[in-house]
Amino acid sequence: MAAASASNRESQDRLRRYQARQTVHETKIARRKRDNLIAVLAIVVVGALAATAQIVYFTAGPGTPEPVASASPEPSEPATAAPEPALSEFRTWTGAMTINDGLELGYELDGLAAPQAVASFVSLVQSGFYDGLTCHRLTTEGIFVLQCGDPNGDGTGGPEYRFGPIENPPLDDVYTTGVIAMARQGGDGASMGSQFFIVYDDSTIPADAAGGYTVMGRITSGLDALLADVVAAGVEGGGTDGPPAVPTIITGITIQ
Repeated sequence: MAAASASNRESQDRLRRYQARQTVHETKIARRKRDNLIAVLAIVVVGALAATAQIVYFTAGPGTPEPVASASPEPSEPATAAPEPALSEFRTWTGAMTINDGLELGYELDGLAAPQAVASFVSLVQSGFYDGLTCHRLTTEGIFVLQCGDPNGDGTGGPEYRFGPIENPPLDDVYTTGVIAMARQGGDGASMGSQFFIVYDDSTIPADAAGGYTVMGRITSGLDALLADVVAAGVEGGGTDGPPAVPTIITGITIQ
């Protein structure tokens, strides 16, 4: 009888040990499955973020957040109306923009092709709005532009109005060397203000939901000096999109 009892206890002990080992084994399997699931989710998230970053970088144009440094005026209710397109007189305007007191860029604006943008630019020049403002954004990869005309100096500012629609965008999305075009917010064709960009090398800038960018004129002289004095020094900090390494200030601008 005692022998039977001892055998029973031993059997029960073996059963308990077996069940304990099974519990440990099942816990390990559950933990491994959980860890594998977390790893897969992490890979998916990282991949999605990387893909999104690439899409933003290669489709962003001037006025959008970074390959854009943010380079677009922030949305705001306009305090005043934009100058009437008729102010452009629907003709060609010529002028000169002085950078850093020594570099002069000759330019011309096409008031027939982009009357609203030209009317705004002429009005701002005549009021002295651009005097002392910086060129706050240089891009050196993907698109090749120098962006200027923000009173805040960081891509968020402009005059007390915004205007649209987009005028005279290139049909093939190619902005040729020397083009002067208006910056705007991505997807908003009525967000133009005072910010403009100078294309210093042919650039393909894909249209977005709102369309392309308003081409209002072109640089007629001085672009080589701009390349040598500003663009060649690159972006501050060694990146490909940001403030120029050489501080770039509009120290004078005329128009006639």
